[in-house]
Amino acid sequence: MWNLNEVSEISYRGGYVYRIAFDDGLEGEIDFSDYIGRGPIFEPLRDIRYFKMATIEGGTIAWPNGADVAPETLYEKLEGADKGMHADTKPRGDNMVALS
Repeated sequence: MWNLNEVSEISYRGGYVYRIAFDDGLEGEIDFSDYIGRGPIFEPLRDIRYFKMATIEGGTIAWPNGADVAPETLYEKLEGADKGMHADTKPRGDNMVALS
């Protein structure tokens, strides 16, 4: 359960994947490819060079144009992959999930 946890670390893994770590120790890899093309805010992320420019802002992963993903969404995806309980979570190897 997300308790206002914040992203404490991100590291680019390749493609549209980042490893995300939260301040309570929950971590895993998330594939953001489902966000590409989801409206104009995510369109610049199609360019891998731009996608790799992510930083941590406001407790979550964010890009220079203001695109971000709510920390609770990230947390729930990682928690679901860890527990294997969410139907919309697609495990892809060691704790990697696709956001949909």
